[in-house]
Amino acid sequence: MTAPADHDSYIAAAPEAFRPALGHLRDLVRSALPEAEEMTAYNMPGFAVGGSVVASYAAFSKQMGLYVLAPAIAAHADEIAAAGLRATKTGVTFSPRKPIPDDLVVRLAQTSREHATA
Repeated sequence: MTAPADHDSYIAAAPEAFRPALGHLRDLVRSALPEAEEMTAYNMPGFAVGGSVVASYAAFSKQMGLYVLAPAIAAHADEIAAAGLRATKTGVTFSPRKPIPDDLVVRLAQTSREHATA
């Protein structure tokens, strides 16, 4: 994918099978962070609060990822594992067939925001 101009462009350029899940993820994060500004950085759409990127997402060839600040991943590590998902220091990867539970997306985004604004 080429560098996206905005969230809509990124989702439109993603593989067709991922578009509904990406749109849903965007809506979840947007509702969890109503004060956040949509932006793009590192070729990914994201959300910034007070100038700090607190959440972003991406699509790859076989999976998608939600990226938040490391303390948010650490705070919800047990929930991520219980959902059968894989996490790195700053992200959770998943497939459109087995997405991150909606409530966990919201908690990850809000926890990330709390650490960014602390």
